[in-house]
Amino acid sequence: MAQRHSIPSRLSEEDLAEIESNPPEWLVQSRANRTGKKPVWVQLTCSICGFTEAARPKKWWPPFTYLSCNHHGYDELPEPVEGLVRKELDGIGSRFIGIVDAPPSAG
Repeated sequence: MAQRHSIPSRLSEEDLAEIESNPPEWLVQSRANRTGKKPVWVQLTCSICGFTEAARPKKWWPPFTYLSCNHHGYDELPEPVEGLVRKELDGIGSRFIGIVDAPPSAG
């Protein structure tokens, strides 16, 4: 998970303290999901063409506004609601891009 989020394999004590005191959203979610239970399967469905596949959800997946096959164009989805910012997350299932429309970060 650290490699996915560009965290080096070795951290200074100061960098570790910073991550612990101000954890990124994916780390907060990952820690909250430590239940000891096996992951469940979810059904992923493209919002554009309806292609579906079953996948084990990753702890870092946020709630998606849309899921799109990676070959669809950006313009095939509705525009984000005014005041929301769109973020794309690659690597969802075998071929999906997760779309998250959320308020802008306060930082």
